[in-house]
Amino acid sequence: MSASPPAGDAGRLTATPPEDEPAGEREWSYSHVDTVRFADLDPMRHLNNVSFLQFFENARIKFISSVIGDRRADDLGDFGLIFAECHINYRAPAFYDESIRTYVRAGEVRRSSFRVHFLMRSERDGRTLAEGWGAIVGYDYTSGRARPLPDSVREALAAAGAGTET
Repeated sequence: MSASPPAGDAGRLTATPPEDEPAGEREWSYSHVDTVRFADLDPMRHLNNVSFLQFFENARIKFISSVIGDRRADDLGDFGLIFAECHINYRAPAFYDESIRTYVRAGEVRRSSFRVHFLMRSERDGRTLAEGWGAIVGYDYTSGRARPLPDSVREALAAAGAGTET
């Protein structure tokens, strides 16, 4: 199978979705649309694996801002949130000028961290492109260590549908 689709067949090159494919869009609390730029492509003319992370980053930052507010480092004092871990399952390639909708929702909340789950789908044909999650950690920039999430962040995440883990 060719890595690049024939002209006009970009939407037909897909991976077989797993049996445990993520839930439908209505169970996701937020979504963000980006368009694949020429600079996002790899030599095989489809979305580079690293670019998937950038699309998730754009959606993740906008989601977090919508949940806890658009606070800058100056507003937070020594507290911040850092991206500590990411898991991606690549399902199908995306191509130049294709619009990708990244669905995002808050996941498990722990003492000092929480998960953000994502699902990327093509706006053109609805195929699943990637899915996974990232771990966000509360961080104290003065001490250089993880720090418990403030109650205000926990409450905002709970209001956005996040679960807690004991």
